Amino acid sequence: MKRPANPLVGWRILGVVCAVAPLGFLGLFFFYPVINIVTSSLGQGWAGFFSTFSSARARDAIWFTTWQAAVSTVVTVAIAMPCAAVIARASGRAGVWLKALVTVPFVLPTVVVGGAFKELFERLHTSVGLPNLNYTAAAIIIAHSFFNFAVVARTVGAYWAGLDHRLEEQARTLGSSNARVFSRVTWPRLKPAILAAGAITFLFSFTSFGVVLVLGGLRQATIETEIFRHAVVRGDLTTSASMSVIQIVAVLCLVAVTSHLERRTNVNTQMVRSVIAPLGTATKISIFTFSTIFLGSPLLVMIERSLKTGDRYGFGNYIALFDKIPQLPATAAEAIANSMVYASIATAIALFLGVICALTIVSKDSRTGRFFDLAATLPLGVSAVTVGFGILISLNRSPVDWRTSWWMVPVAHSVVAIPFVVRTIVPMLRQIHPSIREAASLLGSSSLQIRRLIDLPLVVRGITVAAGFAFAISIGEFGATSFLPRRADTLTGPQAVFRLLSTPGDILRGQAMALSVVLAGAVAIAVVVSELLSSDKKGRSEVDLQIGS
Repeated sequence: MKRPANPLVGWRILGVVCAVAPLGFLGLFFFYPVINIVTSSLGQGWAGFFSTFSSARARDAIWFTTWQAAVSTVVTVAIAMPCAAVIARASGRAGVWLKALVTVPFVLPTVVVGGAFKELFERLHTSVGLPNLNYTAAAIIIAHSFFNFAVVARTVGAYWAGLDHRLEEQARTLGSSNARVFSRVTWPRLKPAILAAGAITFLFSFTSFGVVLVLGGLRQATIETEIFRHAVVRGDLTTSASMSVIQIVAVLCLVAVTSHLERRTNVNTQMVRSVIAPLGTATKISIFTFSTIFLGSPLLVMIERSLKTGDRYGFGNYIALFDKIPQLPATAAEAIANSMVYASIATAIALFLGVICALTIVSKDSRTGRFFDLAATLPLGVSAVTVGFGILISLNRSPVDWRTSWWMVPVAHSVVAIPFVVRTIVPMLRQIHPSIREAASLLGSSSLQIRRLIDLPLVVRGITVAAGFAFAISIGEFGATSFLPRRADTLTGPQAVFRLLSTPGDILRGQAMALSVVLAGAVAIAVVVSELLSSDKKGRSEVDLQIGS
């Protein structure tokens, strides 16, 4: 007699398949391309590898990449610390809106940020008489400070809010001034968060591509732009591979340092120990004014320029987005539609694989969890440019050249987004007390039922944040996409913006600004909505709760 099938067997098989899916995906579209980069760089032996760095341009690119990232970090920390003080004291819906608005510049497409500052610097030069900073290191540093402002403000602000403030209260009771209390008591305890935020800022500035390409061109060469120049412009894949290896090694070291520093910023935000001292009205007004001018000026100039056609203001540049022009293989409106479709697909892929990775990391034994955590985090140690270059030289084997397929665009975007999804959801899962899962298990719930009925509902706000950031990352992704074939059906919004900005002409500049406004608006809506949906009644966000992960 035939025995009835055990329904649990099917669920277990499904569980195994789901667990293997992220590893298979990352293995094919990340690890295999990276391995190919390393082997390509050594195609002519170690002598050929080191000969890449015999040129003065290569050495200058490495040096410029390093020192501009260091200066960008110092400047960002200096100008964002006052805003961090405000965020540490913000609460309720006002605090949620403040955090959301501060976060918007961080998720804007890099070419949009570069284009906005390019227009701002030209406007200050022609209207006020200030030096034109375009194609200078100063322009890149200022744009990096704008881009990474939220990293410092939110990381330090969340950590600051979670500190025990009784020491400050006691120091003031003993007669210490506010300045002395900050320098002697608060500042030393903020150092772990400042170092962690600084390390992240340095990492993002070190791997910056779109901002450097727009504001610096090929004059201010970095490792990223040199990889692009050799691979796409000159067709020298060997030199690009060698530069990519240097980039991979440097960034992996930076990620290791960043992860170590982030672990030191883990504070208990669930416990309210004391009330932080409020800021004076004049101080808050000064901080608000400076932050608004710094973060809002390039965006306001971008919006104003998008509405200007010749000597008149109107929506002519926006209407022109539907027109076919020789500089683009498709209309700008079609590029926007492509970006929306790709972002939706990339978000779905990143969420599916990222949630599976996160559940595996927190549910399996420590060795398996660490393995999945490492596999999902390693893409953070490789820039998007390197991912795109790896796909360029790896997925071109017969009989199918996958590089020419439209679906490679959302796949490349999802590779970049998966680490952010995992790093958002894992801290939320770890906050679930083990006793809840143990009680469910004692009541007869299977492992899959526990994941479906307990884990997922409790982290739904974290998934919302992850979805918003994954969508924003895909909308603005430019580095990896730059290495994929340029076809009408694969043209994205950031690619269209870069091509329009790279072509002289007042009309094209206006269309580039209009397209930038549309992309910025889509990203801003995604981030603000996810921020609002993920915040509790006290104004705490899942973005804040994951600080220190």
